[in-house]
Amino acid sequence: MAVFDSGVGGISVLRHLRRLMPGERYLYFGDSANAPYGTKTRDEVESLTFAAVGRLMARGVKALVVACNTATSAAIQDLREAYPDTIVIGIEPALKLAYDRYHGGGIGVMATPMTLREEKFEALMHRYDRSCRVYKIPAPGLVELVERGQGDSKEAESLLRALFAPYQGRLDAVVLGCTHYPFAAKAISRVLGSGVALLDGGDGTARETRRRLAEAGLLENGAGEVILTNSLPEGSILELSRKLLEE
Repeated sequence: MAVFDSGVGGISVLRHLRRLMPGERYLYFGDSANAPYGTKTRDEVESLTFAAVGRLMARGVKALVVACNTATSAAIQDLREAYPDTIVIGIEPALKLAYDRYHGGGIGVMATPMTLREEKFEALMHRYDRSCRVYKIPAPGLVELVERGQGDSKEAESLLRALFAPYQGRLDAVVLGCTHYPFAAKAISRVLGSGVALLDGGDGTARETRRRLAEAGLLENGAGEVILTNSLPEGSILELSRKLLEE
């Protein structure tokens, strides 16, 4: 199956997929040459997404996991219409999980500016914000740090301290609404403390993928394989990808 992201962030989802379905063959493509997607327009993101997905579909994949919140927001419905014979799974912020666990509490949603602007996210947020205090928290610059392998760096921690300063004492949980952000989870926890839970949609996406594959009779129980590819030509990005996969 194919797994697509704007860069290395989707590897956080690939890890969940591989743990849940180790016998599958995975083809991962990260579009790091065009990262971050979250600061682009919807049309730009949709165009980049279709270009990348077209190359993956040409490989004859049985399923596509769009492991990018921004690309899911911008293009998931159009992708499903364009490829009706392929299982197409998107990822959403784990807001329902946060609501179920922290009903009535304070929930921060970290996401890219474009994800937070989208009607799809607004509808999701307003479904739950009547009984929770939901704070939209854009995190400009964090994706770029993760793309450089610096998600757990002092620079990331400094950025996060400034980002969360207005919300100290208000949060029970933070939803990591971008697949890059789990790779900054250690730094986020240092800033917020162990009393604030961090939730991401990777596990739920993997479980939904397995359910859909099982329903279609397409689950594979082979030796398992992961092929990592990226739009950047530098070997260093694949080295980082392998490192993140094995963390």
